[in-house]
Amino acid sequence: MDRAGYRDGMRFGVLGPLRVTAADGRAVRVPEAKVRAVLANLLMHEGRPVPAARLIDDVWDGERLPARPGAALQAKVSQLRRALEAAGPGGRDLVVSGPSGYALLVAGAEVDAIRFAELLAQARSYGTDPRRRAALLDEALELWRGPAFADFADAPFARPAIMRLEEERLAAQEERAHARLALGEHDALLPELTGLVARHPLRERLRALQLKALYRTGRQGEALESFEELRRRLRDELGADPGPEVVAVHQAVLRQDPLLDAPPAAPPGRRALAVLPAPLNGLIGRESAVDEVAALLSAHRMVTLTGPGGVGKTRLALAVADRLTDRFPQGTALVELAAAPARPEAVTDAVAAALGTRHGDRLAAELGPGERLLVLDGCEPVIEQAAELAERLLRAAPGLRVLATSQLPAGISGEALWAVPPLDVPPPDAAPRAVQEAGAVRLFAARAAAAAPGFALGADNAAAVAAVCRRLDGVPLALELAATRVRALGVQRLADLLDDRFRVLTQGARNAPARQRTLRAVLDWSWEPLDEPERAVLRRLAVHPGGASLNAVEAVCSDGGPESFGKGPGGVVSEEPGDVLEPLARLVDRSLVTMTETEHGPRYRLLESVAAYGVERLREAGEHAEMVRRRDAYYTMLAECAEAYQRIGSEGEWLAVLDTETGNLRAALDGALLRRDAALALRLVTALAWYWVRRGRCGEADRSLADALGIVGESTTHDDDGPSAAGPCGEALPSGTRERAVAWRSGLGLLDRTAPYEGRPFAELGLGLVARRTGRLEPAERHLNAALDWCGQDGFLTVEALVLTELGFAAELRGAPEEALARHGKALAAARAAGDARAVGYALEGLAGAHALAGDGGTAARLLEEATAARAGAGAPPSPAERGDVDRVTAAVSAALDPAR
Repeated sequence: MDRAGYRDGMRFGVLGPLRVTAADGRAVRVPEAKVRAVLANLLMHEGRPVPAARLIDDVWDGERLPARPGAALQAKVSQLRRALEAAGPGGRDLVVSGPSGYALLVAGAEVDAIRFAELLAQARSYGTDPRRRAALLDEALELWRGPAFADFADAPFARPAIMRLEEERLAAQEERAHARLALGEHDALLPELTGLVARHPLRERLRALQLKALYRTGRQGEALESFEELRRRLRDELGADPGPEVVAVHQAVLRQDPLLDAPPAAPPGRRALAVLPAPLNGLIGRESAVDEVAALLSAHRMVTLTGPGGVGKTRLALAVADRLTDRFPQGTALVELAAAPARPEAVTDAVAAALGTRHGDRLAAELGPGERLLVLDGCEPVIEQAAELAERLLRAAPGLRVLATSQLPAGISGEALWAVPPLDVPPPDAAPRAVQEAGAVRLFAARAAAAAPGFALGADNAAAVAAVCRRLDGVPLALELAATRVRALGVQRLADLLDDRFRVLTQGARNAPARQRTLRAVLDWSWEPLDEPERAVLRRLAVHPGGASLNAVEAVCSDGGPESFGKGPGGVVSEEPGDVLEPLARLVDRSLVTMTETEHGPRYRLLESVAAYGVERLREAGEHAEMVRRRDAYYTMLAECAEAYQRIGSEGEWLAVLDTETGNLRAALDGALLRRDAALALRLVTALAWYWVRRGRCGEADRSLADALGIVGESTTHDDDGPSAAGPCGEALPSGTRERAVAWRSGLGLLDRTAPYEGRPFAELGLGLVARRTGRLEPAERHLNAALDWCGQDGFLTVEALVLTELGFAAELRGAPEEALARHGKALAAARAAGDARAVGYALEGLAGAHALAGDGGTAARLLEEATAARAGAGAPPSPAERGDVDRVTAAVSAALDPAR
C-alpha cells in the first residue's frame, strides 16, 4: 500500500472548527466529542508523541475517570483510526503509538496551521517586494475559517495552542498591513486597520500602522487623537507609556516628516539595476540564514559568504539580494566571477559589464552616491583582484554594499564573514517529525519529487532518505545530484551505493556550470588551486574518520614517520611535526577543512565527500598504506597514553578524550586487523580495556579481543616487548567466562616471559572472575589478591575497586558478612575516589548484598536504590556477567526485608 501517496490527499483543519477532509474532498466525520478531543490534541503536537497519561488528563479533564483509563483511551484511539480509515485505505496508520505515547503522522502541507506557518515564513524570507509579501500573506490568512480550534475554546489543554496561533495570525495581519502601506494602499487598508485596533486597542504596532494610514489619507488630526487614546489606555490599564516605535511615528506625524510618505522612486537620470536571475525553484532550509545575512549586510558594507563547494553560497546570496531589493533604490547587480580569466583587469571588466558601462576605469564615478548592492559571486579564482576592487569601490562610493561568495575570505578591512553551513540532517534516532523537518530532508524530498514523479516522503522511505542526507553531510548540491538518481535507483539502493558516490552522483542539471554537474567536478574545482603542501595535508587528513586534533594532524600528516611520535603532557606529539600549520590554516580559510573549538583544543574535520575524495587522491599519490599505518600507530600510542594518565588521577579528562576519538580508535583497530598486525591490535585492545569497561561497552570489548586473538597465529609482525600479551587479559574482563580463561592463562604465560608491568593484574583479575563466577572461591581469591597487590603498586583506582568488589562477593558467598562489608566498603571508597560511577554502582550492589547477609534489610534496600541511580547516571546497566550477582543480591535484600517469605 502506498500510504505516502494517500496521505498527500488528507487534510486537517484547525484554523477554525476542527475539520478532516479526504483526498476526494469529502468531509470525514469524526464521531463523539472525546475522539475529536484526542485528534485535536494530537494535531496540536504536530507529529510529536503525546504520553497516554497526558491524553487521559486532557480528554477527561474535570470528569470522573473511567475504571480503566488506559483501556478507555485505547478505545477512543481505535474509533479515531476507524474514522480516518473511512477517508481512504491506510488512514488508520496515521495514528501511531510507541513507548513515548501516541502521535499523528502528518506532513506539513496536510495541516492548515503548518501551511500557514510555512507561508508566513516564505513571506518573511522570500518576499522581495511589498506586492509579493502581501500576496503570500493573503494566501496565509485565507486559510483561517474562524478562531483556532474553535470547538475547544473552553478546553484547558487547547489554550496554549490557541493563544500561539492567534498571536501568529495577528502578526501576519500586521505584516500584511505594512506591505500594503508600502504599496500605497492606505485608503483601502484603513477600515481593516481601524477594526483591528478596535479589537486590540493596546497593540502598539497596529496603532503605529494606523497612524501612518490616517496621515497618508490626510487625517492628521485623527492620527493624533488615536495616539492620545493609546497613551491614555496604556496609563490607565497597565500603568505604562507608549513604546519607542509608535512614539517615533507620532513625532513624525507632528512634524509632517516626509519619511511617512510612500518610498520615493529611483532618482531621474540614474538607471536602477535589477539584473538578478529569477530562481527556478524555492530556497529550502535557509529561512533563518536569509534573515541573518540580511541583518549582517545592514550593519557591514561588505559581507562574504564562505563555505565549501556546493553548500549553497550563490543561492543564499541571491535570496538575500532579492530580499533587499527595496533597500537599494539604485539597484542590485550580480557579477559572476567563477569563470573570470586570471588577468588583472578581468574582475574590473566583469563588474563594468554588470553595471552596464564600458568604462572600467570610471567605475567609482559610474556608481555615484546612490545606494546599490553589488553581488560578487564565486570570487575564489580571482580573490586578490576581487578584494582589491571591492575595497576601492567601497571607499569611493559611500552608498555601495558588497555581498560576495567565495571559498576564501577577501581579507580586507571592514569585511564581515558568514560561513554557510550544510543543511541540518536528522540524527539516526530522530523521531518521524524531526526527520520531516530537517532542512536536508526537505530539500532532498522536494528535488526527488521533481525528478521522480510519484515520489513522496513517507514512513516506508524516511530512514533511507535520512541516511542519504547524513552520508552527504547535508550539502545541498550533493543532495540535488543524489535526488536525480531516485527515479532510476530508488532511495534505499541509492543509500547503499554512496560508498561509491563519485560514480553515482554524475547527473547534474544541464544548465548548471560544468563544475557543478558532478560531485567529482565540484571537488576538482576546489582541489586545482591548492599548492602541494595544502594537497598533502588535505589528502592525509582523510584517514581520520573522526576528525583530528592539532597534535594528530602534525603527527600523521607531516613527513615524519611513527618513530618520531612521543608522549607529552598533553598526549601524543610528533617530535618532527613539519610545517603543516600554515597549509592547514589555508585549508580552513578555503572551507575545505572545518575547525571547531573543543575543551581539548581545535579539532579539524572533513565533510564525508571531501574525505572520500581525499582518500582517492591519497591512493593516487601512493601514500595510502603509509598514512593508515601512521594513523594506527598514533592512536594506539594515544590510547596507551590515556590509559597511563587514568592511573594517576586524570581519568575523567582522558575518558572524554577517548570518547572524542572513538571513530579514529575504531579505524586504527580495524586497520591493524586488516593488515594482520597482531602486535598493534593487542596493544590497542589492552590500552582500551578499561575505557570500554567504564563506558559499559562490554560487547565491543569482547568482540575486539576475539578479533585480535584471531590473528595472533597469522600475524605479519613479531613483537616481544610485552604489551601484546596483555590484550587478551584486559579486554575480556566484562565476560568472565570459561571460554576466556584459556586466553587469560595464555596471557599469563606470555607475561611471565615478557613481564610487562601493565598486563599482569588484568590477567590475574580475569582468572579470578572466571573462578569466582563458576563457584571456585579458593583459586578466585588467590588470583584476585594477586591482582590487588599489583593495583596497590600501580595506583589504578578503578581496577582496585573492581578487585575489592569481587573479593567482597567471594567473602559473601563464603558466608563471611563482616569481611564482605569491609571489602565492599573499601571498594566503594576506591570507586568514588576514581570518580567512576559504574564502579560505584557495582560496589554499592556488593555492599547491599553484604548488609542483607548481615540481616540489615533496610540499609541493604537503600544501598540497592543508590546503586541503581549510580548506574543510570553512568548509562551503564549491569553487563550479562554482572546480572547474576545483581539478581542474587536483589533476592537477598528482599528476603532480609521479609524473613517470612
